[in-house]
Amino acid sequence: MNKSLAKIYKPGLVKLALNSWPPFWGAGIKILSISDDFREVRMKLKLRWWNKNANRTQYGGSIFSLTDPVYSLMLMGILGERYYVWDKEASINFIKPGQSDLFAEFCVSQNQLDDILMQTANGDKCFPEFIIYVKDKQGNVVSEVQRKLYVRKKPQFREEDGEEQVA
Repeated sequence: MNKSLAKIYKPGLVKLALNSWPPFWGAGIKILSISDDFREVRMKLKLRWWNKNANRTQYGGSIFSLTDPVYSLMLMGILGERYYVWDKEASINFIKPGQSDLFAEFCVSQNQLDDILMQTANGDKCFPEFIIYVKDKQGNVVSEVQRKLYVRKKPQFREEDGEEQVA
C-alpha cells in the first residue's frame, strides 16, 4: 500500500469500495462488516440464478472468490504502508453443496499478528496461513479454504544492524 492510500484506508471506505467492485458484486459477494481495527470481517455470498452451477447450487468459483483477497486487505489495514502484503497461494476443499446464501468470517488474532511482526522485524519474509470455513444459513460447513500470504517490510523500513531506517 502506498502512502496516499494508507491515509484513506479505513474500514468503512474499504467496505463501500469492495461492495461496489464489479467482481464482488457480479459474484453476489457482499461485505457485511469490517471491525474498526481490521481484525474481523464478515461476508456473504448470495445465491443468484447467475452464480449457480449445473446442479443449481453455489458455483465453486464464487465460493473461492468469497475468500479472496480478504486476509490481504485486512493485513494491509492492520500493518499499514510499511509492509508488502500479497496473496501467495490458496486451496479449497468442497465439503458439501451450497444450496443457500453462504457466509464467511475472517479473524486475525493477536497471536497471529505478533508472529507476523516478529518474523518480519528484521526484513524477513513471512508466510502466514489462514483457514476460512464457509458456512450455509444453518451454520453447516460447505467448504474449507486455506490461504497463505506473503508479508514483508518494504526496503525503506527494514532494520540494518539493529537500527531501523527512516524513509
